[in-house]
Amino acid sequence: MADRRLQVFHTVARLLSFTKAAEHLHMTQPAVTFQVRQLEEHFNTRLFDRTHNRISLTEAGQKVYEYADRIFELYGEMENAVREMTGDISGVVSIGASTTIAEYMLPALLGDFRRKYPEVNVQLKVSNTEGIVHMVESNTIDLGVVEAPVVNKSLVVETCRMDELVAIVPPGHPLADRETVGIHELLEHPYICREEGSGTREVIQDYFKANGVEPGEVSICMELGSPEAVKGAVEAGMGVSIVSRATIHKELQLGTLKALTLEPRLERPFSFVHQKQKFRHLAMEELLEFARNYCREHPTDE
Repeated sequence: MADRRLQVFHTVARLLSFTKAAEHLHMTQPAVTFQVRQLEEHFNTRLFDRTHNRISLTEAGQKVYEYADRIFELYGEMENAVREMTGDISGVVSIGASTTIAEYMLPALLGDFRRKYPEVNVQLKVSNTEGIVHMVESNTIDLGVVEAPVVNKSLVVETCRMDELVAIVPPGHPLADRETVGIHELLEHPYICREEGSGTREVIQDYFKANGVEPGEVSICMELGSPEAVKGAVEAGMGVSIVSRATIHKELQLGTLKALTLEPRLERPFSFVHQKQKFRHLAMEELLEFARNYCREHPTDE
C-alpha cells in the first residue's frame, strides 16, 4: 500500500548501499536505482551523494528519511490495529540465527510456530553471531537469536535458554573413558576450534581466559566454520574440541563421539536480540512471544 519509491529509498538510506538494498528487497540493482531516481525527480533534488563507490544522504535526503521513518511506523501501526480487530496474524518476519541455533534449536520452534500461524512467512538468515548482530543493527532482520554476549547497549538482549558446552573426543582417545575433564588437561591435545566471529569461539575464549589458560597453551590444529565440520574432524581423530551439547545427540547415540563435562562447567545463554523500537509488526510480536514460551517449555534439548 505504501509508496514503492519511498520504500526503496528508505531501505537504501538505512543500509547506505544500493546493492544491499536490492538483496533485501529481492530486486535487481538497476530497479532499485530507477525507483530512487523517480523519487529524486519527484522532489526535483538529489537525495544521495555518490562518491568513490560510497553513498551518503544529502540534507534533503536526510529529511525525507526522517519523514519516511514516521510514515512507515504509522502505516505499521494501522495494519496492526486492523489485524487485531480482525484476529488476522499474517505477514513476513525476518529472523537471523547463529549456526548452532539455526541448525539445532530453531527447526522445531519454527515448525510449531508455522502450524499455529500458517499465514506468517518466516524468512531465516544464518550467520555467525557477529553477522547476526550486524543484521539487527542495520534492520536487515527483525529478530536475532545468538549464542554469545552482545555488547551493543542500543539493542534489546534477553536470554531465552541456557546451553551447556562440553568437550568431545573420538572413541579410543586417551580421554574417552572419562566423564569429566579439566580444561588444562584437555588442551594437552590438538584442539579444533570454530572460525573468527563465531559466538561459540568467543564464549570458549572467555572461558579459557577466566580459567588461566594462556594463548600458548592452546595448540589449534584446525579452524572450521560449522558444528558439523568440527564434529566430523573430531570423529576422524584429528583433535579434540568443545561444542554445544545440543549439537551431538545423534553422535552420542551412534557412539561416534564421547562427551566429557568440563571442570569447571561451561554454560552460555542463547539470547534474543532486537531493536528498541516503540512499534513492531504484530507478526513479529507473536513470533517473539511464541519463542519465549517455547524456551520456557523446553529449557534444554534433552
